[in-house]
Amino acid sequence: MAWRCSAPTNAGLIDNLTTANILSTPRIIAAMKATDRAHYSPRRPYDDAPQSLGFGATISAPHMHGHALESLAPMLRPGASVLDIGSGSGYLVAVFSKLVRPGGKVVGVEHIKELNEAAERRFVAAEGTLAKELLQKGEVVFQTADGRRGCPGEKFDAIHVGASIPVVPEVLIDQLKSPGKMFVPVGDVNEDQYIYEYTKDAEGHLTRERLFGVSYVPLGDVEYYYARGRKLVE
Repeated sequence: MAWRCSAPTNAGLIDNLTTANILSTPRIIAAMKATDRAHYSPRRPYDDAPQSLGFGATISAPHMHGHALESLAPMLRPGASVLDIGSGSGYLVAVFSKLVRPGGKVVGVEHIKELNEAAERRFVAAEGTLAKELLQKGEVVFQTADGRRGCPGEKFDAIHVGASIPVVPEVLIDQLKSPGKMFVPVGDVNEDQYIYEYTKDAEGHLTRERLFGVSYVPLGDVEYYYARGRKLVE
């Protein structure tokens, strides 16, 4: 079971996710091993469970990150563009950036300014000079904005949504390239939620597949999170 994948180290965690058949793509496994969760999860980084970031927000459990990366793997190639909505800790932005280099672009959109600034600091602390170069060239972008609007004016090969929404906005579907793929939890916070894959083929035809049930925090107004506390977990 996924919740049994916890380990004392990052490498052990990724090995357990692989043994549990959550991870199977060598490039994904290598990128996750090269991105130590301890840089992005302030507490208990190798527990396979969500961890608080403050403001009522969480970093998703490692097995959910694994499912998302495996789902989007066909789109995560060098030169690809990725949108990470509700980017929170910045962890997936870091993993995505490894998978789409060279020539790719990753945009992390986070509604909470304090979380977004902390994510960029963590990315620089973890990746050093390379992170500064990627940020300077615009190949990695941390944007404070309402993720429900996506990233207006751009289109992406892959879109990951890290918080639940009752209905997928048309604007996000429009921002998906052809071909392209989106991984998104759908459902109200107090109702059943499910992961859906939205896939566009080369002709722009859209298909939707329900994968499995989940429990995510909502992709809501910033006031929703501020009402749950204005302290960053560090």
